[in-house]
Amino acid sequence: MDADYHVPVLLQEAIDGLDIQESGTYVDVTFGGGGHSRQILRRLGPEGRLLAFDRDPDAAARAARDADFAHAGRRFILVNENFRYLKNYLRFYRAVPVDGILADLGVSSHQFDVAERGFSIRSHGPLDMRMDQSGSLTAADVLNTYSEEDLARIFMQYGEIPFGKRLASAVVKARAERPFAYTDQAVDFFAPFAGKGRENKFLATAFQALRIEVNGEMENLKGLLEQSLEVLKPGGRLVVISYHSLEDRMVKNFMRSGNVEGKIEKDFYGNDLSGIEPVMRKAVAPSDAEVERNPRSRSARLRVGRKKEKE
Repeated sequence: MDADYHVPVLLQEAIDGLDIQESGTYVDVTFGGGGHSRQILRRLGPEGRLLAFDRDPDAAARAARDADFAHAGRRFILVNENFRYLKNYLRFYRAVPVDGILADLGVSSHQFDVAERGFSIRSHGPLDMRMDQSGSLTAADVLNTYSEEDLARIFMQYGEIPFGKRLASAVVKARAERPFAYTDQAVDFFAPFAGKGRENKFLATAFQALRIEVNGEMENLKGLLEQSLEVLKPGGRLVVISYHSLEDRMVKNFMRSGNVEGKIEKDFYGNDLSGIEPVMRKAVAPSDAEVERNPRSRSARLRVGRKKEKE
């Protein structure tokens, strides 16, 4: 496997959270560089199965180059699709119910490092930001064609930028003179809006808002969480690694209440209807040593939920 494609974050903590059984069926909905998947597969016996999802067309080629996956036979299936279709594909492969689901929601190191993908604030490249290159919407499209109202919504909701309306108005004025096309052009535009000493953090936040919109990340996560309860066995584990407060809040709410809004629902007799419960009270953060090895892990937070046993 490409060692530098993506360094798996919170690897041991994620594997521990899955509580892997040798004959179980597991799903890694974010295959990426295969780091988490490899460790899951190595812990499975002859009867165990791992299904992995990755919408990047190059995922199959990466897996084929790695002996762990290439020689796994029926124990490993790679689904070249968005994990929003989790339930449909698990049913197609007769894999329901499953013992555990893992989601590492971070953008891979490879995607950040390749300038042509348009994720980095430090490189010159097209304003793309598509995780799936077959998608039609790019970050340039968002900046150049969205209404001022929609731009304000994206900046405030996905970037949590309080002056999103002012920023959206400035985008509309700037694009009338020169359409947005490149990452460094966007950096030059956004930088003056940052407070002193906060340039990098603000730029990362603005790019995050665009990336979330381009890839429909929050809708995809909501769909994954809701489907997880339909495909997990009672007692099955859901492990999610998130990288910003919007994701973490949604995951925390879901594992506490069974819905992304965090509303505790009860039946007529006052019984909790959540269907899932957190395995640990607090999210797990990377150690100082891991952050030093992999700075992109700094904002990672891991949460583990367990589908409740039937009453």
